[in-house]
Formats: sequence, C-alpha cells, structure tokens
Amino acid sequence: MSNRIENSKVLVTGGAGFIGSNLCEDLLNFNNHVICLDNFATGRHENLSSFKDHPNFTLIEGDIRNFEDCTRAVTGVEIVLHQAALGSVPRSLNDPQTTNDANITGFLNMILAARNAGVKRFVYAASSSTYGDSQELPKVEETIGKPLSPYAVTKYVNELYAHVFGLNYGLECIGLRYFNVYGRRQSSDGAYAAVVPKFIQLFLDGQSPTINGTGDNSRDFTYIDNVIQMNHLAATTVNQQAIGQVFNTAVGERATLLQLTQLLKEYLSHYQPDISNINVLHGPERQGDIPH
Repeated sequence: MSNRIENSKVLVTGGAGFIGSNLCEDLLNFNNHVICLDNFATGRHENLSSFKDHPNFTLIEGDIRNFEDCTRAVTGVEIVLHQAALGSVPRSLNDPQTTNDANITGFLNMILAARNAGVKRFVYAASSSTYGDSQELPKVEETIGKPLSPYAVTKYVNELYAHVFGLNYGLECIGLRYFNVYGRRQSSDGAYAAVVPKFIQLFLDGQSPTINGTGDNSRDFTYIDNVIQMNHLAATTVNQQAIGQVFNTAVGERATLLQLTQLLKEYLSHYQPDISNINVLHGPERQGDIPH
C-alpha cells in the first residue's frame, strides 16, 4: 500500500488555513478529490487561489460548530484530515469560551459526523501544548503534564474524544501532536501570528522583534512539509498498533528563541544588510507558555 493518500475523497477541515491549504494543494497532486471546509475566521481565500479552480477541489464555506455543515462536508468522504481549530495560547487566555466552542464542540461535531458517515480514517491535529507542565525532555508521547492554558485543555480533550470514539465505535483515529510549524502561506499579521513569520516581517520592515522572557525557551520548529508527510502516513498506515495513537509531529531538534532570532538576522541580512544592526527587545514571560 502506498504511503501517500491517492485516488481518494478527502475532507480537509480548516482547509483555507496555513496547514490546511498546504494539505489541500498537496492532495490534489495525487489524484484525490479534496473537499475544504472553512468558515474563514482565520483561514484566507488567497490561500486557495492557486488551486480553487481545480476540477477535483470543492470549497464548502461552513463552520465545524454547526453539525449540519459537518454532516454535509463528510458525505462520501473516505478520509478526514481535521485541521480546523482556533489556535494560539494567548487567544485562548483572552477568550476561552470561543476557543472551547471551536476546538471541543467543533471537534465533537466533526468526529460524530465522520462516524455517522462511515469515514474510514480520521486524522486530527493535536498539539504539543498537551505536554503542559511536564519537565521531561525530550517530549515523549506517553508522558504529559497538566495543561497550562485553555487551548492546551481543548487539544487534550480532542485526544480523549478520539480514544473514546475508537474504543466504542471503531472509528480509526490518529492524532498528530504538531510542534511549532512554519512555512509557506503562514500569516505574519495579527496579534496571534506565529513567531517565525512575525519576526521575519518585523526584520524586513526594519523593526525590532520582542521576545517574551529571556529567550532561553526552546521550540522544535517544524517545516510544513514534515506535517504534510505525517498526515499522509497517518491516513494510509495499515499498522493496527498505530490506530488510536497520538504521534509527535516534529523534527527532533530544538532551538531557543534567541538562536532563532540570530539565524533570522544572519540569513535576512544577506538581502537587507541593515537587518544585522537591528536589536532584539525583551518583554515579560508569556502566560501559559511551555518553557521547552
């Protein structure tokens, strides 16, 4: 069996987002019929521009918080790649209720609709935030701590629901704990932008980025193509021991935020030499952050 999703009908929830749109585009290269479900709360129409007219692409503008939208989207679908969620730890601290509605109620709607429709495989975006206050390094799937943010709570609840649906209904679920994903189409705009595109844009604009804390916190910065590969593998594996599990989706290396900013300055200064003279600022530690 191929380790690529091919010749299948695949639903990508949150398909107009950063990760979702990259998945949609990649799936179309392998003769799949791709359905994208997105409410465009954080997704963008321009993310779909390069393939929106593809004959095998269908856009459903809908919301995972609406069960009818979920039911409509899974009709005839063999594989669900569930990416739709409200990300960002700070966003969840500022508005825990909306984060809960999208990430827990929306997840339950989607997994229930998938079960009802007889979907073969349900692959969902989990999160490294689930490791919470665990101080163990490296982060190993079997050892997690207590959540440090509402966002982390919601993503852990997703794992629990997936386990229960596999146990009681036989739905084949696999979770992917994304670490800090970066790459093409990632937005640098807004208060909740990810650190890599945000810092790049600030440097290019001649502005100083602000690191929360000392900069010694570390992350596993994971390129988007690694995430695409993991979704293919999770959706196509025939290894029964993998079904119902959750897997780290990362590179296996870590860099501090200070190292990240130094690398960005070094490479971007090849294009704009003045960037090498931009100072990095420091602010207070960010509430709810995992140190490493």
